[in-house]
Amino acid sequence: MDALPDTTKVLTTLDGGWLTVTLNEPEKRNALSAELTTDLNAVLDHCHGNHDIRGMTLRGAGGTFCAGGDLKSFGKILAGGGDHDAVKAMNRSGGDLFAKIESLPQVVIAYVQGAAIAGGLGMMCCADIIVVDEDAKFALTETKLGIVPAQIAPIVVARVGMPAARRLMLTAARFKGAQTQEIGLSDFIVSDEVEFAEIEAEIKSGVLSCGPQANALTKDILLATQRLSRADMLDYAAGKFADAMTSDEGKEGIMSFVQKRKPSWTKD
Repeated sequence: MDALPDTTKVLTTLDGGWLTVTLNEPEKRNALSAELTTDLNAVLDHCHGNHDIRGMTLRGAGGTFCAGGDLKSFGKILAGGGDHDAVKAMNRSGGDLFAKIESLPQVVIAYVQGAAIAGGLGMMCCADIIVVDEDAKFALTETKLGIVPAQIAPIVVARVGMPAARRLMLTAARFKGAQTQEIGLSDFIVSDEVEFAEIEAEIKSGVLSCGPQANALTKDILLATQRLSRADMLDYAAGKFADAMTSDEGKEGIMSFVQKRKPSWTKD
């Protein structure tokens, strides 16, 4: 497997096929600066198509997940004239980053400590499984600043549904981790790092028992349901099933069942 990219604004640790990715600008509360997003994109590009990496935990350094967009850089753009096309391109690049996280072939856990604000909350929603500290803080504050939650809107809607998304975005409501599960924004609420480690270990165990290509194809099917009609999904899903069944991984999985043994990808 090729070495992970050398990054400083994002820290990476690979252990037993599981990659921990830590946003590493704690002095900026891990806001999505140009430098951090460049490093994060490099790591994500490495992960796409790499089935040796089975899963990922995304978190933030310094006790904060992510404070959202880098507002100081926004100010510099406006001070320079605020060219419409430049602002549009910047926002689109953020959307591309979120789409890249969402479409990773690996299972992604987001662990939120401290705060997930605006774009940070949107990035959190790109994960497959969300774990939050009970006292972590959350808000979609864009409209409070006279801007809009543009790229994260469809991601948040997909996670919590339209009614909750409208309330959160149109009121800039602030709430804590203990309230996230009631609106579908988290899968687990923990009191501390120790409790998170226990849940993470359980999730890892489940993921590592699954075929990596099967998980990747399943994520692809799930995301396709958001853009394809039910009729189109019939053929699309059938094709993905055939891809899985006729692959080496699919053949190995079926034979392991017949022969009453664990498949080759299972990690004890």
